[in-house]
Amino acid sequence: MSSGVSPAKSRYLFYRVIGYLLVLLAGVMLLTTGVAIFYDEQSFWSYLFSAVLTGSIGYILVYKGRHEFVLVKRHLFLLTTLCWLSICLFSTIPFMLVLKQMSFVDAAFETVSAITTTGATVLSGLDTMPRGLLFWRAILQWIGGVGIIVMAIAILPALKIGGMKLFKTENSDISEKILPRSSSLSMMIGLVYLGMSLCCMGLFFLFGMNGFDAITHGMTTVATGGFANYDASFGHFNDKPVLLWIASLFMILSALPLVLLVATVRGHKSLLIRDPQVKAFLTITMCCVALLTWYQHVYHDRALFESVTHSLFNVVSIITTAGYASENYATWGSLAVILFFYLTFSGGCSGSTTGGLKIFRTQLAWLLLVKQFKLLVHPNAVWVQKYGTKPVNDQLLGSVLAFCFIYFASIAALALGLSMYDLDFITALTGAATAISNVGPGLGAIIGPDGNFSQLADGAKWLISIGMLMGRLEILTVLLLFTPMYWRY
Repeated sequence: MSSGVSPAKSRYLFYRVIGYLLVLLAGVMLLTTGVAIFYDEQSFWSYLFSAVLTGSIGYILVYKGRHEFVLVKRHLFLLTTLCWLSICLFSTIPFMLVLKQMSFVDAAFETVSAITTTGATVLSGLDTMPRGLLFWRAILQWIGGVGIIVMAIAILPALKIGGMKLFKTENSDISEKILPRSSSLSMMIGLVYLGMSLCCMGLFFLFGMNGFDAITHGMTTVATGGFANYDASFGHFNDKPVLLWIASLFMILSALPLVLLVATVRGHKSLLIRDPQVKAFLTITMCCVALLTWYQHVYHDRALFESVTHSLFNVVSIITTAGYASENYATWGSLAVILFFYLTFSGGCSGSTTGGLKIFRTQLAWLLLVKQFKLLVHPNAVWVQKYGTKPVNDQLLGSVLAFCFIYFASIAALALGLSMYDLDFITALTGAATAISNVGPGLGAIIGPDGNFSQLADGAKWLISIGMLMGRLEILTVLLLFTPMYWRY
């Protein structure tokens, strides 16, 4: 079916939006340059060159897109994907310039992992890594958490485009709009995200982190990204349990719908409390924490406070897809391993910075199952399915079922692809699951909480990178681009 719009006219939109994002990315590179200069690192030239190159190309694209364009709604799917790919491509430059021995595949893997807030890494020796590079990893996760979305929403209204449209192609938010205009909502989302980041940084610093660690870990915690400055991940701070509790609190907050957090800030606290997915998320989290605490305390004779602290931190880290680890939970026993594997698929609430399947899809799938049970008993009866107080039609239930199918099918296909590189069953399966769910660590000796992805073959790294990007873009946004119907004008 023809859209009636010339592709030549539409490309001006692509030039302009991607150009603006690259200019903004260059600004972040300049900020990283300042950090490297502050710590007297000679690598500041690498960030400065990256900023000049990225900013120049961004300016050229903005100039090429100065002509009038026409927006076609379905082009937003392609625009969303190209924005992420462009950011990922240019973000590899500092990695390759600072770590000269780093291959392009490793730089791309690290960058995609950062931007998608997955937290999987191919780097080791983080404890002695240049501060500028650690800051670059952290701020990439921070802008990947929700920063790119807010940037795009801020830019697109100025171009007379509905900014919330781009937000919805990437992030399935079913919450009510709290503010009447998308520009107002995007500004409030950005302020809430920034406010949580600053509060997290401040508490980290107040309770024992140095200033640099507080800033970088604050960014990666609120982004539910999980990049740490140490090979031991967040376990480096195990001597200060209060830091684990603070991180757990902010990971939970970041897993709640951003729109409802905005509503709470504006005084509508009941919306957050009554939301069915928020209640389900908190219930699942607390039940898993209680189960693991009991299991460690009784079966492993571990002190109760220590059991609660590490169970809370690691359960929250996995269910929110942050991917931090305070210790190797794979050694906690079979119950813990299986439970963490299940939590890998869960994810937080819709419209949050988390990845995964999302709680609301699980709830809607359960509604569909209940309806099928009722139909088996009363084939001719008619029920109105409700999610909270809202009726749910069969079309929505069908779309959720379709997404769940493609979600698990993607994990199965990716695991099959990884198995071609002689990876064992656990590594291939959990590597695929953690990529699509944007969690970070998998299970097993290679990619478990104590390992990283550096030992994988280049082909396996590319597959996982693709999986991370697809997972962050909710899979269907990317797969749609490979259907013939999308390209018919």
